[in-house]
Amino acid sequence: MLHRLMCLMAHIALCLAVIEGGPVRAEQASASQRGPAEVISDVTAKVMKVVAEANTYFDEDPERYYREIDDALAELVDWRGFATAVMGEYYSRGRSMGQAGKANLKRQRDDFATTLRDGLIRSYAKGLLAFGGARMELQGVEASPQSARIASVTQLVYGDAERVFTIRYQMGQYKDGAWRLRNLIIETINLGEIYRNQFSALARDADNDLDSVIAQWNEAVVEQAEELDR
Repeated sequence: MLHRLMCLMAHIALCLAVIEGGPVRAEQASASQRGPAEVISDVTAKVMKVVAEANTYFDEDPERYYREIDDALAELVDWRGFATAVMGEYYSRGRSMGQAGKANLKRQRDDFATTLRDGLIRSYAKGLLAFGGARMELQGVEASPQSARIASVTQLVYGDAERVFTIRYQMGQYKDGAWRLRNLIIETINLGEIYRNQFSALARDADNDLDSVIAQWNEAVVEQAEELDR
């Protein structure tokens, strides 16, 4: 399943690369006024601009490209929230810890958020360069029955031979009113769930040494995908 996820990661680039209906201009609505679909559209415009300009400098300065993709996605992704969800029960254990333990766990969560961010940004950015555009349809927004502050944006991406991929962005509205990405589901593959299972497996192997898990995270994910590809 992780192999399928890695193969489909490139299609994330497609779903952000061609959004029918065009982007919402930043001056038309503040971050707190835009809905979840509008946020994705606005971020798309920024990403498209970065990719279009990357051809002029990528070979000489690839790090600049990764930084600019990161900047373009900054308002969309809640990296700390995603890291907390991936750590799952290992972060929840902080409730029973003392002050020093809680502080160390938060530090580990923040370190992990940075590690996740670096790995996923590079995978996403490389996918944008490697794949061309594709026909794409925005299916709309589905509000959660549990809360008006949770919604899912569904998109269809038409790949090779008219194969259709379903992408779901799980969004949350924060205290500042802005909508941010909390999780991503590609077809039936839940990125957060896959990563949470991977984190738990690595933590067990490392005897619950979370610093060790974080240090080897990106390398371990890539190695597992390569093994499944053999």
